[in-house]
Amino acid sequence: MPEIALKVENLSKHFIIRNNAFSKKKIIKAVEKINFEVATGESLGLIGESGSGKTTVANLLVKLLEPSEGTIRLFGKDITHLSEESMRPYRCDIQIIFQYSQAMLDPKMTINELLREPLEIHQVVSQHQIDDEVNRLLKMVGLSETEKAKFPSQLSGGQNQRILIARAIATRAKVIICDEPVSSLDVSIQGQILNLLMRLKQELDLTYIFISHDLNVVKHMCHRIAVMYQGEIIEIGPTEKVLSNPQHQYTQKLIHALL
Repeated sequence: MPEIALKVENLSKHFIIRNNAFSKKKIIKAVEKINFEVATGESLGLIGESGSGKTTVANLLVKLLEPSEGTIRLFGKDITHLSEESMRPYRCDIQIIFQYSQAMLDPKMTINELLREPLEIHQVVSQHQIDDEVNRLLKMVGLSETEKAKFPSQLSGGQNQRILIARAIATRAKVIICDEPVSSLDVSIQGQILNLLMRLKQELDLTYIFISHDLNVVKHMCHRIAVMYQGEIIEIGPTEKVLSNPQHQYTQKLIHALL
């Protein structure tokens, strides 16, 4: 049996909203008691309309948000309530590729500096090997060494997305959260990035949580699909089975609207 890379049990995230100090608090249940697991080498697609809780799940999994309740296990280790210092070694194992590269890449850093950063923080290779490792990462994501001296503003959107992918795999991560990684790109570039992600998955034996509103993308990328609605997972199963024979009424409507 494949090893379970990531397991989530009764995971919830509630936000408390107050208009002012005297108003009654309102609880927003962004994510409510979701459960799933992903085996090593598997791709799980997380789909749902805007506001369904997909991105909140992504932020919970990489500990950018603290859960209200539930547990997150990464390769069997409970990382739910680890402090930032205690979590640091595990950040090598789980990384995230965000949707908007322009928001995630420091415009004042060169491409060389952006790729050196995770290598130095996590001490992936020795200091004298960093330059070679930067070159290797660029080659893996289909970019030339000549791009190293450039800034993100000098690259195209597709090239910057490749830099985000390179940063994610720089730590030797085995679990990658892909949060709408191609939705901000031109259609002509989306296929190239998806093919790159597929190739890296095979070469590096990666495990993906692939978040998208595009069912055609999820169908191409994922072994299984989990459907989210109002913060809950309402249906989960093999991709072809869910798409061809959806059981939940919301899933039926979603597929009809998007396919």
